[in-house]
Amino acid sequence: MKKIQILGTGCAKCEKLAENTRQAADALGLDYEMEKVTGLNEIMAFGIMTTPGLAVNGKVLVAGKVPSSADIEKLLG
Repeated sequence: MKKIQILGTGCAKCEKLAENTRQAADALGLDYEMEKVTGLNEIMAFGIMTTPGLAVNGKVLVAGKVPSSADIEKLLG
């Protein structure tokens, strides 16, 4: 099971990233758990300074942008 984490304070971009990531993971048929990380200290612990961010199993894949669901599929696949 993949642990997918959306790193952000809940802004519109964060919500869009969560939606695109959910679509990508579902399209790939992944077994995953999604978590929203909203605390600034927790987000900074990942080493990113700009949100939103996408981490999978603790590894940051995207920071500071909202890729399309097709681009996220490539990252998750």
